[in-house]
Amino acid sequence: MKFVSTRGNSSPLCFSEAVMEGLAPDGGLYVPEEFPNLKNYFDSWEKLSYSELCFEFFKVFTPEIPEENLKEIVFKSYKTFDKESVAELKKLSDKLYVLELFHGPTLAFKDFALQLLGNLYEYLLAKENASINVLGATSGDTGSAAINGLLGKKGVNIFILYPDKRVSPLQERQMTCTGADNVFPIAITGTFDDAQAIVKELFGDLSFKKEFKLSAVNSINLARILAQCVYYIYAWLQFPKDKRANIEFVVPTGNFGNVLAGWMAYKMGMEVAGFKVATNRNDILFKLFNSGVYELGEVSSSHAPSMDIQVSSNFERFIYYLENKDTNKVCEIMSSFAKNKKYVFEKFVKSNFRASRMDDSEIEKTIESVFEKYNYIVDPHTACAFADLDDKKINVVLSTAHAAKFPDLIESLLKEIPVAESLEVLKQKEIKRVMLPANLADVKEYIITNGI
Repeated sequence: MKFVSTRGNSSPLCFSEAVMEGLAPDGGLYVPEEFPNLKNYFDSWEKLSYSELCFEFFKVFTPEIPEENLKEIVFKSYKTFDKESVAELKKLSDKLYVLELFHGPTLAFKDFALQLLGNLYEYLLAKENASINVLGATSGDTGSAAINGLLGKKGVNIFILYPDKRVSPLQERQMTCTGADNVFPIAITGTFDDAQAIVKELFGDLSFKKEFKLSAVNSINLARILAQCVYYIYAWLQFPKDKRANIEFVVPTGNFGNVLAGWMAYKMGMEVAGFKVATNRNDILFKLFNSGVYELGEVSSSHAPSMDIQVSSNFERFIYYLENKDTNKVCEIMSSFAKNKKYVFEKFVKSNFRASRMDDSEIEKTIESVFEKYNYIVDPHTACAFADLDDKKINVVLSTAHAAKFPDLIESLLKEIPVAESLEVLKQKEIKRVMLPANLADVKEYIITNGI
């Protein structure tokens, strides 16, 4: 199995090489050269535990990793979750289910991929007796999950950029209160898009990337997307065979990586009715799927800060398949969008996607109504998924974060405070971070000073 760049000017790599590379040298994202057909595996996968399923899934993509090593990496990654099921599927009604993806160590869906990625890094670096500097940008949950997955890992320093005052206080504490010597949280005076742009520029500087052995932890990393495919298949296999084709996965979306993983599982043979892209007030993807116009707007702070994004970096992977793997066309689209902040697709084929949006007042009403109707507390990101549900389909809402990460909002609406023990401990710890302007040169100098 080989992985190629969406922009067509980088050599195909095996899985391990693509993971360590992160962003392709030509600025593109790695994707499977061909989607494997998994249909013949599903019957034998039905009764597997989450770790067993993840192991079997990754075997398809990682022939270069000995099976005993792969199994150890996978099983170690999900021992840190507080539910035996790892991804808990809860039934709210006959047509409505919630897939709880917040039972990992940082209480967010990002743990599924980043616990695995951290252990992959550890294995690959030990094998080569090497070291790396891991670099990422976060709008909230990616940073804390990445940091947790790499805490104390030998041969790894991790630098995470996040927008100052634009993540929740508890999300910030998860990044800045670890006490680990290999963790470097960087609060920047700007937006997530500013942070992500700096990260992309640093990866685009190939001599700097090589000298400082940069690797990506954002969802631009191939391993992130593949790891997220697994929980879609895991949930889908829990339904009777005659119900599966009528499932619509409903996904709170900012950077497009989470919902793209589900769509990739669909392209590998997971037959479903479709996917709903659920956005907050930062609705560039909602507008795209309803008009075919991809146009950058201003980032607006919201109750769902992890979705306060305009430039969805993973969308390039979908464009690659939308344009039938025409890498020249992908380059044209991405270049035009970067220059003009807008691209109008002549024939936008949205596959089996649809989209919804929700502003802050609607988020508040949804949190209240879901609690009143189902006695179930959702965080503000998950709340966005409850817009425009299709009662003719089986809706599986992906719950992306624990409500305890947003105590002020939840308490103001429900007069109840959801509690998570791991978050309570953080409140007593000292915040350690550096403040930098949203400036490439300053971030670069900080990495030069503190990198391995």
